[in-house]
Amino acid sequence: MLQTIPYGQSMSYQEVANEISRQTGHRSSARAVGGAVGKNPISIIIPCHRVLGKNGALTGYATGTDKKIALMKLENMILV
Repeated sequence: MLQTIPYGQSMSYQEVANEISRQTGHRSSARAVGGAVGKNPISIIIPCHRVLGKNGALTGYATGTDKKIALMKLENMILV
């Protein structure tokens, strides 16, 4: 699911959970998505930085929020 988020765009954890639920027919929660995203060992390849918390919050990133911000800047997603 994370690999389908277009370059320069983002989704919330809840939006990802809703899409997974729609595609699979099984309920998913934002918390479950957050847990799975946090365990991603190749976050530079699978774009975890494109998933944001509620209201665009820059919540967690396995290698640090500073790196999430840097990757988002590279994609012109935010100006911090």
